[in-house]
Amino acid sequence: MKTRSLEIDMCSGALMPKLLLFSLPLMLSGILQLFFNAADMVVIGRFSETEEIAELGLAAIGATASLTNFFINVIIGVSVGSNVMVARYFGAKRDRDVHDAVHTSLMLCIILGFAVGIAAIFLCRPILILMGTPEDVLPLAVRYIRIYFCGLPVIMLYNFGSAILRAVGDTRRPLFFLTVAGVVNVCLNLFFVIVLHMNVEGVALATVLSQGLSAFLVLRCLARSETSYRFRIRDLSVNRRIMKRILQIGLPAGLQGSLFSISNILIQSSVNFFGGTAMAGNTACQSLEGFVYTSMNSVYQASISFTSQNLGGGKYSRINRILLDCFLLVTAIGLIMGNLFYLFGTQLLGLYNENAGVVAYGLARMRIIMTTYCLCGIMEVVCGSLRGLGYGILPMIVSLLGACGLRIVWIYTYFQSHHTLEVLYLSYPISWAVTALVHLICFFIVRRHFPKESREKAA
Repeated sequence: MKTRSLEIDMCSGALMPKLLLFSLPLMLSGILQLFFNAADMVVIGRFSETEEIAELGLAAIGATASLTNFFINVIIGVSVGSNVMVARYFGAKRDRDVHDAVHTSLMLCIILGFAVGIAAIFLCRPILILMGTPEDVLPLAVRYIRIYFCGLPVIMLYNFGSAILRAVGDTRRPLFFLTVAGVVNVCLNLFFVIVLHMNVEGVALATVLSQGLSAFLVLRCLARSETSYRFRIRDLSVNRRIMKRILQIGLPAGLQGSLFSISNILIQSSVNFFGGTAMAGNTACQSLEGFVYTSMNSVYQASISFTSQNLGGGKYSRINRILLDCFLLVTAIGLIMGNLFYLFGTQLLGLYNENAGVVAYGLARMRIIMTTYCLCGIMEVVCGSLRGLGYGILPMIVSLLGACGLRIVWIYTYFQSHHTLEVLYLSYPISWAVTALVHLICFFIVRRHFPKESREKAA
């Protein structure tokens, strides 16, 4: 298939069919990526030598989730900046700037991948201790996270390469690359755990190796392209002007994601006090939530790319419609998937661990999170539209005060006097609703700074 046939013209024609064409492959790609972590937990939970080892391994992977997200979100945020700038230049047909944005993005990816990975390897143990990770879980958690972060540079290369392809509307080839890597990941998981009798170190190694394969495939795809976004190793460099714009948009997004993770680390620490069984149930539910979240996140990514390209191409009249269509799409996905997952919660949680206590704790979280998850998607989509318009700091401040700040206040006030997991989990839907409303108000204020009509119509 030729490269041009894989791109999507985001600046003309009906929006909803193109949003679906963009979002569906991206949704499937995200779900496949989640299978990396889900496969880790299912293999540990179902194929470990004893039930005790299985529960400890599952708890160890769950104990590291918030911490890995904290470090990774910094770099993922920068990839949002890359997506916005490549999409804007591509929509404006500024080929030289597209070329420079691609190579600046990948150079930043390599530098940040090594820097953050090394820092995380040394800091993970003291942070896990501060989080109150139980002593019997701590050694396995440290072992898992150190191997995982050794592979951070290749994990980030895949994410940045995919962000570049998303910017031009190509979400189908990343889906193929992840399909291949996903099959490899599952096979390696089974081999390391069942054949070599490894524990969390085996599933961590399988994840790193499979992500390395996906990184290689996406870079090879960019290198073979005959377009303005073709990748050449010899052209790797940093364009300071473009780097500044990428960081202005991307760093606030990364900082927001990392500080969000602080509130999630506090929530994970609170869950830890309820014991290993609660941790295992919470972990299994979080894994299932990931499938719903990544489906909604595909619409968030669409709102960024479509808004950026239409802004670059001067198609201002389409910007409000993009937000509305994304709003409708993400609400439908969140309501349908979230409630279906809760309806079949017992069976789905049982795939991770058949222990009745683990399933019960998982259902307690699903009852609150899954049924209201569409609020999170709405919050993300409006935030994505603001970023697509080139605003990075404003949505960061709103998200930190609304979602992150409210959760922290909730934990240290109401949760202290009503010390149950259900009360703890209520902090999520409340913070999503408040933050989504404020984001929407900000969008309409920011939208006034741009023309209402498209450039050719205004002429």
